[in-house]
Amino acid sequence: MNPLILEKKQSDFSGLRILSFESRRAFEMESLIRRHQGDPVVTPSMREIPFEANREALEFARKVIDGKVDVLVLLTGVGTRFLVEVIERSFSRDEILKALSKTTLVARGPKPVSVLRELGIVPTLVAPSPNTWREVLMTLDQKHPVKDKKVFVQEYGIPNQDFIRGLKQRGAHVSRVPVYRWALPEDVSPLRKAILEVSDGRVDILLLTNATQIHHVLQVASEEGLEISFREALERVVVGSIGPVVSENLKEIGLPCDFEAEKSVMGLFVQEAALKCPDLLLAKRSSYEKKSKHVLVQSYPVRPYDVQASAESPFLKACRCEPVPYTPVWIMRQAGRYMKEYRDLRARVSFLELCKNSDLACEVTVTAQEKLGVDAAILFSDILLILEPMGVGLEYTKGEGPYIHRPVRTSEDVDNLLDSNPNESMFFVMEAIRKIRTALNSKVPLIGFAGAPFTVVSYLVEGKGSQNYLHTKALMFRDPDTWNRLMEKMTDATIRYVNAQVSAGVQAVQIFDSWIGCLSPSDYREYVFPHMKRLFSSLSVEVPAVHFGTGTQALLELMRDSGGTVIGLDWRVDLGDARSRLGNAPVQGNLDPLVLLSDLKTIRSKVKKVLDQNNGRPGHIFNLGHGVLPQTPFENVVALVDCVHELSQR
Repeated sequence: MNPLILEKKQSDFSGLRILSFESRRAFEMESLIRRHQGDPVVTPSMREIPFEANREALEFARKVIDGKVDVLVLLTGVGTRFLVEVIERSFSRDEILKALSKTTLVARGPKPVSVLRELGIVPTLVAPSPNTWREVLMTLDQKHPVKDKKVFVQEYGIPNQDFIRGLKQRGAHVSRVPVYRWALPEDVSPLRKAILEVSDGRVDILLLTNATQIHHVLQVASEEGLEISFREALERVVVGSIGPVVSENLKEIGLPCDFEAEKSVMGLFVQEAALKCPDLLLAKRSSYEKKSKHVLVQSYPVRPYDVQASAESPFLKACRCEPVPYTPVWIMRQAGRYMKEYRDLRARVSFLELCKNSDLACEVTVTAQEKLGVDAAILFSDILLILEPMGVGLEYTKGEGPYIHRPVRTSEDVDNLLDSNPNESMFFVMEAIRKIRTALNSKVPLIGFAGAPFTVVSYLVEGKGSQNYLHTKALMFRDPDTWNRLMEKMTDATIRYVNAQVSAGVQAVQIFDSWIGCLSPSDYREYVFPHMKRLFSSLSVEVPAVHFGTGTQALLELMRDSGGTVIGLDWRVDLGDARSRLGNAPVQGNLDPLVLLSDLKTIRSKVKKVLDQNNGRPGHIFNLGHGVLPQTPFENVVALVDCVHELSQR
């Protein structure tokens, strides 16, 4: 996006990113955008498929030749040409043209008129500008009423039910003549990429020239799990329409239409857009920012910070098994619904928008650390965001959690997974890290994180949360080669993602293996251990890594041997026993999250019990055994942090 748009009025696109879903005239559209100084992204959204065995067209031909057609409405130029070509296969052109010349021909606009003239035919009626179906009905009402007439409508793509209904209400006997249909492109990956760019905020202006483009884009966006984020992103993108038909379709499906061309001609449309859209973009984004003032407490710049200041923090010293003045504590799901500030924010923005807006992610991360007084902040994000660039259709459905539209369950599915550079596909995460690191107290470490390959792959295979991991284990046991290829891909992606976070500025990372407890030790050793070993051996040595799982009582030694600086423990494990089993490895944990729903006396007692199990040994980071629950009273979380600090004073 060109920042100059925010500073002065422009008379052309001036480097703004212009997206078009034009198909048949893609090259022309790209040239027009460049001519007006725009940065074009032209991605075909549809292809025309003629009906080869078109019974309706042949039946129409027989009737028009027999004089049984009173009115023929021609809606498109391409459709008019296709119609003649189809019926020419069974009837001579002279016969067809003679019959058409005796029929009342109604052209919706200049394109059907142009084709008819090529054929040597003059239309009986031409609907005036803006050439919508409404003008066709108005023209018929004024000049050729259709009551009791046999009216045939040459259709294109999606049938216009409103037009058909309008003809029938006027007493016409209506027959449809579908000439061709619109289909998605054979390769939808460019369309998928364009939708992702809109969702990620990398498009300034969207120019639409056909109503079917809109429906196809939303279809693919829905399949990709991007429809919500795509719709939200259009609040900050200028949407231009070539004419009333496109505008009506936008409004019908709840999308904005910020600009409609005065003339429905592509060259004039782009020229007018270049003149008007930059100012519209400025106004639209200013309006969006004003509406968001209640959300964006402030914009967080990125500035240099003291890299070494946090090195001697209690958290990082505990990771190194060094003596600390008190046991450091932080909490999983540190920024969450138990905090009023977070609830207020989530009432106004979606979870995905919160994750992808670096200022918002920075705000909730820093606010949680400061209000709780914990010894480390953890990046606000989600373990499944890594899947979105892979093309599987990740969606966060309200009340239902994450959902994968295209689960991966076969070798071919694995082959179809897309690779990506996290600095590009997850740029918002890296941007948030840099802003958090600037805004956070320099002495407080920032923890980055990712999901472990097994847990993320399980979501990917199941398609959603699971109780028994049926599809995951079936793939693992039935087809170990495909399983290992999938785990290798996920491991590679996780390595790149975590190392990118380290480069962006986190001082520690946590790998969440929340579902790993469903495996036996032997299955873990065979199907997971090699991948975790490679993961941890490939992570940056600059920062400590916490290896966390739930239900891991039987897996602790295997987890330690697979890697990680610190082993995270859930509440089902006795911390003292775990320390004996793990030797010198630092540990993190492990209060039952439900304890925080009790009274302050009980919380204090349970905190003391965990600290006593550690028995003052260095290398202990206090945490819950899993994330804090939304129902938890905020004051109880604050009390937990205070108790840990007070009771562990050396």
